[in-house]
Amino acid sequence: MENLNNVDIIKFKEIDMKITSKKVFKLGELFCGPGGIALGAANSKVRKDGVEYSINHQWASDYDEDTCKTYKRNFFNGNGLKVIHQDVRKLDLKSLEYIDAFAYGFPCNDFSVVGEQKGFNGSFGPLYTYGINVINYFKPKFFIAENVGGIRSSNEGNAFQVILNDLRSAGGGYNLTVHLYKSEEYGVPQTRHRVIIVGVDKKLNLRFNVPSPTTQGNLLKVKDVLENPPISEDAFNNELTKQSSVVVNRLKHIKPGQNAWTADLPDDLKLNVKGAQLSHIYRRLHPNKPSYTITGSGGGGTHVYHWKENRALTNRERARLQSFPDNFIFEGSKESVRKQIGMAVPPKLSEVVFNSILKTFAGIRYSKIEPNIGFYPPYSSNRNNSKKLLETASYA
Repeated sequence: MENLNNVDIIKFKEIDMKITSKKVFKLGELFCGPGGIALGAANSKVRKDGVEYSINHQWASDYDEDTCKTYKRNFFNGNGLKVIHQDVRKLDLKSLEYIDAFAYGFPCNDFSVVGEQKGFNGSFGPLYTYGINVINYFKPKFFIAENVGGIRSSNEGNAFQVILNDLRSAGGGYNLTVHLYKSEEYGVPQTRHRVIIVGVDKKLNLRFNVPSPTTQGNLLKVKDVLENPPISEDAFNNELTKQSSVVVNRLKHIKPGQNAWTADLPDDLKLNVKGAQLSHIYRRLHPNKPSYTITGSGGGGTHVYHWKENRALTNRERARLQSFPDNFIFEGSKESVRKQIGMAVPPKLSEVVFNSILKTFAGIRYSKIEPNIGFYPPYSSNRNNSKKLLETASYA
């Protein structure tokens, strides 16, 4: 295993910037999505003692064709050879360029509280193991793994412990820092909570610390984010959704922050739905608060609704609430773009994490907090019991 001093160093002269060398980490991604993690990595850069630390993308892979087109358009200068549209189970690791940094937001479908929470018993739950394969093959100096908060309770909480122990023992072994991040506290105008696992090669004797919140107590407001500056009418991905007269009339009775269940609706506009009453159904945004979680799927009433106008948000508005800049263009149909935006990691959140990783390697101190998630030691009785879940998991 290479040590920290052997990170690729590119010598050059930039007298004005007082930079004498660059240390560039080479990043690969699985389940890359449209580029939320990637944009955060690309925007991350720190300097110390004349050395600039940054991240350069080498390759990315995803199973969704539109997602890959979006990624290709916004990264690699359109070089499609760097973006691999393929089922991860058929991906040949030997064909990939060398990396010393790795990121993956493994599929959350079977861990999300919005879904059935099948965990390892679902088709998507076991796919995290393909990230383990990448770590074992390349032995990167650090990795990031991301998933929904519901992963902690899947399979009675045992699945998460299996994943953490497998990540810790992958490659040559990693020091893990596990934390449930509240995106709204890190410059994202949305209450989106995600588990992020950062692993650093234990041979480097470094440990990543959770960065302190940047906007706690000063949360971004939906109205400010969507109106300042205004979105151009001809902006990409800004098509309006055609609302039926019933939906328009229903929204007229729903106040900011209310939903179809809490609003005082006339009987003819009430929803005839049995069972769970999800709080986001026809829920209007509150102009002076962060948005609720932007999702990538769902039927009527799940499209996120304007606080004043009687309509659903456009995809460009949803992208702003995910902290994507307006010049980040999504490929595909309107519904495909909605899915991509809803499944993405907010770039502003990933940027905070990547910058803190670079500071860790550069030896730069930064404000930190204690991680809020722990895990069992390897070979504990909990691990032995829960490991059986993975052995019987479905990979179909």
